[in-house]
Amino acid sequence: MKLRFLGTTSDDGQCPTLYETDRGTYVVQGDRVTDPEALAELRDVLPGETFVEIPKALLRFAQES
Repeated sequence: MKLRFLGTTSDDGQCPTLYETDRGTYVVQGDRVTDPEALAELRDVLPGETFVEIPKALLRFAQES
């Protein structure tokens, strides 16, 4: 998989960051969701899947051109 940097809402080079893949998907870098209450609400979680939390402002970089 190849990644293309789209943008970040961080001023100091830390997360969160958004990438586009060559597979028509996105990869997000953010804080791992560890809250047990939030994790209990997730559906159909497959082995190997994880979840990250990002600010809504990061999605502006995902707009289709």
